[in-house]
Amino acid sequence: MDIRHAVGVKQGLDAATLAELPRWRDSAVFTPRERAALALCEEIVADDREVSDECFARVRKHFSEGDTVELVMVIGYQVFASKFAKAFRLAPQGFSTTA
Repeated sequence: MDIRHAVGVKQGLDAATLAELPRWRDSAVFTPRERAALALCEEIVADDREVSDECFARVRKHFSEGDTVELVMVIGYQVFASKFAKAFRLAPQGFSTTA
């Protein structure tokens, strides 16, 4: 989470919010909109299932069709970047002190 943490902080997310990501379902710091996006992310990255109709319905309550396409693209890109870094055994580059 090295570069994503650094970018998140640069974009105005505080470190405390980023630290709550593992508890996104129960944490009060995330809005219903953010929870919908995080659920979409979780379902996309899970190798053992497809994104459910219920998940897309929640996402579409908070995001336009264009926003949804962009979310899926960004999530897919991050999956690719993670797999790429793993394949080449790339270590964190020091963008974050709490990677």
